[in-house]
Amino acid sequence: MRIDYHKSYSSLLGRDMEYKVYGHGGKPALVFPCQNGRFFDWEGFGMLETLGDYLESGELQLFTADTIDRETVSQVEGDPYHRVRRHEAWVNYLTDELVPQIREINGTGQALLSTGFSMGAYHAGNLFFRRPDIFDSVIALSGVYDTHDMYNGYMDEVVYINDPCASISGMPPDHPYIQLYNQRKIMICVGQGAWEGPLLAGTRRLDAVLKSKGIGAWVDYWGFDVDHDWPWWKKQIRYFLPNVL
Repeated sequence: MRIDYHKSYSSLLGRDMEYKVYGHGGKPALVFPCQNGRFFDWEGFGMLETLGDYLESGELQLFTADTIDRETVSQVEGDPYHRVRRHEAWVNYLTDELVPQIREINGTGQALLSTGFSMGAYHAGNLFFRRPDIFDSVIALSGVYDTHDMYNGYMDEVVYINDPCASISGMPPDHPYIQLYNQRKIMICVGQGAWEGPLLAGTRRLDAVLKSKGIGAWVDYWGFDVDHDWPWWKKQIRYFLPNVL
């Protein structure tokens, strides 16, 4: 399997940002680690073995992004005004700097899949719902899709656009993104076992918002034995991925 490491300076963040590329071609997938995770976490937790057949065959190519969670969504004691603006700078890094690099490396011209687990699911969902012109699919597992706990209930215009439950709720019926969402593939999943309680509630909130706007999504609730952990995410990603590829 081909593995490439990249580091480049982000003018939007004012720092070097790293990512890895796994596979030699196929559907490009932008991958987010769990909370405070790093770009190499999917490799470290065995996801290359889980998805090895897709990567070796050239059906899938993973681009594993780095996050700045400790400066943004995880720094709960920090000023939410500045934290969310730092988060917005990171979102702009992804769309304006990283995505063009992904397109150049991948070379297929395909729209991207956005995916992640836990906090990575929030990042994947938030980016997909903000930019359905870039992403044609999302697989978000065990996520929360509102920002209440991230910013201690603080809300302003920048939090709003990074809060899928709030921003989608506020869309008028004729918003062009609603039609785009219904042309895309939205897969949201959560278990009902250990450590999934807040994520289950968060998934249900998003489910209700999507239904209220007539947005078609596959929202799947797995059993009471399904825990918030990598072994289950590996099973889930294998389950949903064929619907994208």
